[in-house]
Amino acid sequence: MSESSTYPLRLPRSVKAAVEKLAREEGISMNQFVATAVAEKLAVMNTAAFFAERRGRADLIAFRKVLRRPGGIPPREGDEA
Repeated sequence: MSESSTYPLRLPRSVKAAVEKLAREEGISMNQFVATAVAEKLAVMNTAAFFAERRGRADLIAFRKVLRRPGGIPPREGDEA
């Protein structure tokens, strides 16, 4: 990270021990592990918000019309399931 700040973080002992163990196994610092975990959580939450916003703009009547239109090609062998 080129620009960072510090934040005192309090973790339950069991969580801290688990983070230390996993970080050690990954060969990274505990700080890097926590920063990556927070970044992953932010990505998940932003993705969920994006799809919720998109869902709100959906035209379900038009979507169903597209799904019911004739034509196209049948599924290939093995695509049925």
